[in-house]
Amino acid sequence: MIFLTLIASFLIAAVSIYQFKKEAKEYHQDRLERKENAIQEHIDYVLQNTTYPLTTKNIPLIFKEKIYEISDVHSMELNFYDLNGKLLLSSKASFKQDKEKPTIKSTTLKILQSTLEKRYVDFQTIDTIKLRKSYSYIKDNKFKPLAILNLPYEEDTDFYESELRNFLIRFGQVYFFMFLFAIILSYFLSSYITKSLKLISDKIEETNLNQVNKKIVLEEGSQEINLLVQAYNSMVDKLEESATKLAQSEREQAWREMAKQVAHEIKNPLTPMRLTVQSFQMRFNENDPDIKKKLNDYSKTLIQQIDTMSSVASAFSNFASMPAQQNETLNVVKIVELSLDIFNEDYIHFSSSEEQIIARLDRTQLIRVITNLVKNAIQSMSESLENKQVDVVVYKKNDNVIIKVKDNGKGISEENKARIFEPKFTTKSSGMGLGLAIIKNIIENYNGTITFESEENVGTEFFVSFPITQ
Repeated sequence: MIFLTLIASFLIAAVSIYQFKKEAKEYHQDRLERKENAIQEHIDYVLQNTTYPLTTKNIPLIFKEKIYEISDVHSMELNFYDLNGKLLLSSKASFKQDKEKPTIKSTTLKILQSTLEKRYVDFQTIDTIKLRKSYSYIKDNKFKPLAILNLPYEEDTDFYESELRNFLIRFGQVYFFMFLFAIILSYFLSSYITKSLKLISDKIEETNLNQVNKKIVLEEGSQEINLLVQAYNSMVDKLEESATKLAQSEREQAWREMAKQVAHEIKNPLTPMRLTVQSFQMRFNENDPDIKKKLNDYSKTLIQQIDTMSSVASAFSNFASMPAQQNETLNVVKIVELSLDIFNEDYIHFSSSEEQIIARLDRTQLIRVITNLVKNAIQSMSESLENKQVDVVVYKKNDNVIIKVKDNGKGISEENKARIFEPKFTTKSSGMGLGLAIIKNIIENYNGTITFESEENVGTEFFVSFPITQ
């Protein structure tokens, strides 16, 4: 900052000096032109009122006395030269006739003759004194050149040099105080920035994946510091999200391993048990009606328990090893509507904003998602509830197909909302709590999302979003 201030100071000083010199040059140029025009008008007046013939030889006679009058009036030295550059007459008091008369240089004459304006200004410096010598033609009433007028003009730069010195002194004083102020301001700013950076540095060192990391709250700060704080807070959010996903992934992996083991342990004895019971039932003496009834009841109960064990094993097995996707191009509206045919409840209503929404999905997995959500919606409503209602709606939003399942059941409590998708979590008296976890995996495998809104004793609304991949 201080370095930039110094550069700016030098640039301003340089521009100011250049501007002063430029204004001085323009001032002397304009002043010489004004005096020259006034003298030319005075000379023309004298030529119009003279009784001498207007010739080059008569110039000394015409202006013999008038030259001093003109010089005094306009405060300028005048010199008249003939057309060949020889001196005819001068207002300079110190001029002596016995000395060799000065002449105009041949190069100056050529330049004067070649210019369109028939005017030329020669710049000279004699003993540090800057001179401007103006040369122009004196013409008669027919615009015929009679002589050459020379006006020596001395540039008086004392005034501008004095003004420039005063300006630079004031400029230096102002920038000295500005420089001092910049140093003090830089000190306080650097202290403030260093303090903010130290706070951020300490927070970064304390950041750990295995703990809850606090965000930085900075009431005031520069734009750069605020951007850094926002980046850190965003990193904390992503870190927390990553930690949650990691924990969930570890839990799901553990459940997968357990599910495989449980499925293996349960399925092995199921088939022999079922065959044994059925064989015993067929070979038993049918003449004893009471015992047959008992055996039938026992067999039905045993078979029912075996089927229950088989369904439990199947549920764990499905969660442990999700079948590979068999994607096909299908009409989501039609498949969702067909998947509702297995339900006999008359309070299930289906609607869609369009007749068809085409996407590339696995038909079986899509049906599984719909049936699970609708089944949960039905089970969330108690038998005593009047005006039961389950609404299934399909619509398109941007590049996604949205499936909404809404019920007016008992809803989900606040403490259970965070765990609703966890494996083996359930609020029902039956079931293994794997349904929502399974369909969540299905949906996320398509880069989709599943969210819900729920209010206790009012109902729950699930939203499933699948990207439309042509």
